[in-house]
Amino acid sequence: MLKVGLVQLRTPNEQAAALAQAEPLVREAAAAGASLILTPEGSNILERDKAKLFARLATPEADLAVIGLRALARELSVWLLIGSALVRRPDGKAANRSLLITPQGEVAAAYDKLHMFDVDLPTGERHRESAVYEPGERAVTAEATGATLGLTVCYDLRFPALHRALARAGAEILTVPSAFTRPTGEKHWEILLRARAIETGAFVLAPAQGGAHADGRATWGRSMAVGPWGDVIARADHDKPAALIVELDLAEVARARAAIPALLNERAFAGP
Repeated sequence: MLKVGLVQLRTPNEQAAALAQAEPLVREAAAAGASLILTPEGSNILERDKAKLFARLATPEADLAVIGLRALARELSVWLLIGSALVRRPDGKAANRSLLITPQGEVAAAYDKLHMFDVDLPTGERHRESAVYEPGERAVTAEATGATLGLTVCYDLRFPALHRALARAGAEILTVPSAFTRPTGEKHWEILLRARAIETGAFVLAPAQGGAHADGRATWGRSMAVGPWGDVIARADHDKPAALIVELDLAEVARARAAIPALLNERAFAGP
């Protein structure tokens, strides 16, 4: 059995404060026996104001929260997925980057969020995530604690092809660190997480941001772990910072994929 910890946060708009909030929850998960601990999207900083965000962004090597979380993984001797850190790239642009940290505090894998939330709503409200972040260009799997992880971030959840590609590449656990808004979280969060698990026969681990943040946003919380058969095996029923502990039997992945071999039965097709 693999014991994992999902850390739910309400990340503030400054890195030192973000680390101060995350650290005791990571320690709590490790003390409960978790060998793999995951934090949500934007674990190092959340700031909606673009000018303020860019003024505070740092490279992963210089970001106080990333440095502190890497040191914490090393101290506790755990695998730590920084669900995502909002960081500055060498070219001056920003990235929404998931970082898998080894028990030695090293970066084992990095994944930049592929899908940008760009939308013009009928109400006149307009969102352009691509105006802030440069999207990634490749899907990423990584080995940790004897399991193969497939890395995604938040809005990626709405794109089944990415998760199927990760599963076909061997991912037994799909990670979905998120900061879902309250309206979309209430209507879509659980449904989408369970659908991705069923389609791929994989565990889905979704640590979330939750509550009213310093930058004015409100996120849904309700961090969740879903089994390969689509059953919710652990959930937070609130939006407060917390550590959620769950045990995974990785043999369930093979059993689910043998019962419904959708990944093997998939065929290319023409049209429409």
